[in-house]
Amino acid sequence: MSAAYPDFRLGKVLATSFTGTLSERHGDAVERIPTPHRLVDWLTLNGLAVDSCTPAQLELARELRESIHAVATAAAIQVALPASAVHVINDCSAQGRAAAVLTPEGRRQWRLSSASRVEDALGVIAADAISIIAGERDGKLALCGSPTCQAAFFDTSQSRTRKWCDMNTCGNRQKKARFHASAGRRKNPGSAE
Repeated sequence: MSAAYPDFRLGKVLATSFTGTLSERHGDAVERIPTPHRLVDWLTLNGLAVDSCTPAQLELARELRESIHAVATAAAIQVALPASAVHVINDCSAQGRAAAVLTPEGRRQWRLSSASRVEDALGVIAADAISIIAGERDGKLALCGSPTCQAAFFDTSQSRTRKWCDMNTCGNRQKKARFHASAGRRKNPGSAE
């Protein structure tokens, strides 16, 4: 992978990891799939390898990503799901042709109908989003506590009280900010807060 692109933020949940291909949505947004080739890279890393991607397929992928983000955010804050975003997710799920297969190691793997069908891979991602939003999986949708991120993530921690979409990025950044603010107050005890 090229060093010219930002690293992918890979999580354990396919649909919310996919929404993480655009991060810092409320700050200086970071697009992690700026080209069709980068979408191919992301899909490959997530077990959905395709040979190629067209600009139109990249746009469809981004539309799905933003639809999943909108619906997951609405579900996390318990408001009505946006109908247009639900429609995009449902269409992508219905258009994909992929089958779950069992590997010799006993793991699930996805077999796409064709190595060039990005739509099949997007169908898998859409189906994953549906299972999460419909409450079929053990966990809870939440929003990242970082004011610049606020990404929707699927919290599978035992207490369901996770605050950050990713502890290595948003969590560490917030902890460092609190530490530096606290250190500054200790240096200047007379300063107003």
